[in-house]
Amino acid sequence: MTTTTTPPVTSAPRKLVKRRPSETTRQDRLAALGCAVSATLLTWFVMHLLLDSPGWLADLIVAYLLYLAMLYLVTRDRLGRLAASDRIVSTIVVSGALTLLVPLLFLLTYIVIEGAPYLRLGFFTHDMSAVAPTDPVTATGGLHAVVGTLQQTALTLVFVVPLGVLTAIFLNETRSRFRRPVRIMVDAMSGLPSIVAGLFIYAALIIPGIQAGVGLFSYNGLMATLALTMVMLPTVTRTVDVVLRLVPDGLREASLALGASRARTVWSVVLPTARTGVTTAVILGIARVAGETAPLLFTSFGSLAMNANPFSAPQESIPLFIFRFIKQPLENVQQRGYVGALVLILLIFGLFAIARIVGRDRSKRKAKRTKENR
Repeated sequence: MTTTTTPPVTSAPRKLVKRRPSETTRQDRLAALGCAVSATLLTWFVMHLLLDSPGWLADLIVAYLLYLAMLYLVTRDRLGRLAASDRIVSTIVVSGALTLLVPLLFLLTYIVIEGAPYLRLGFFTHDMSAVAPTDPVTATGGLHAVVGTLQQTALTLVFVVPLGVLTAIFLNETRSRFRRPVRIMVDAMSGLPSIVAGLFIYAALIIPGIQAGVGLFSYNGLMATLALTMVMLPTVTRTVDVVLRLVPDGLREASLALGASRARTVWSVVLPTARTGVTTAVILGIARVAGETAPLLFTSFGSLAMNANPFSAPQESIPLFIFRFIKQPLENVQQRGYVGALVLILLIFGLFAIARIVGRDRSKRKAKRTKENR
């Protein structure tokens, strides 16, 4: 009698699902939620039952590390090592963005709550020369500060945009041996504290100008503009420099092959291609200097009265307006500073919107119109 032996049944290895690492499904979200709940419960068990927790910050750090470890192991088991690594990096990036976004939203919300109830249309129609400290907050006037900020920012752009763009073109489109020293200088100026720029203008121009009796080189909006130019120029130059590097070399080569000069190529090919990036550089520059206060303390000096001439006499700006009133001990005077901070935020958002509209890419719209006309 012959006996037959059946081979042992072995389970086939589980086949991993092939898909893009960045693709997420409902099961992925449920797995992430389960990892978060498990990490929270485990942190509570270890930090509060087995150990004596030093505080909520330690609990948060431990829970976050446990969540990353669990998420990596679960994702690796389900989708493989590549998807697990991509999920961990994505989680860290999103967590960092939220960590920066939450304080920003809290700050904006706080300023809106403190300043919005007292903001009136009269803020944009008169200055503070006739407003007493005991007057209600709704009587606050900031026309002189708004005009000063707009004039100083506009003059700064007049100086910075041509210099920044030309410097970036020099660094990218030429082969001069001075490119390296200029690049080092631009990088060094990027870390220049804003108060040092104000002190430099104060020591180099204002003090000698006052001693010589030259009104142009005294406390005024022009001196503030020069200080803000020193702060804004490296930001615009470095950003435009990066943008010009992104322009494909094939466009330059095609223009040169057609007989255009290098200057013509830069003006007609490179700059129109990088127009959106140049606009972004201008926006970053405005964000860099619109809220600066330290350089203005030594240059424009500030004033409670209206001064629409940036070349003569001290001139107010919104950052100086905020600094002037927020440091006062009276609560109603401090509220004026919050109103000024709210107006500054609205003004910056408005300037950003204008810059975006001016620098938007119109090539697709023109191509669509051309196609419709045909």
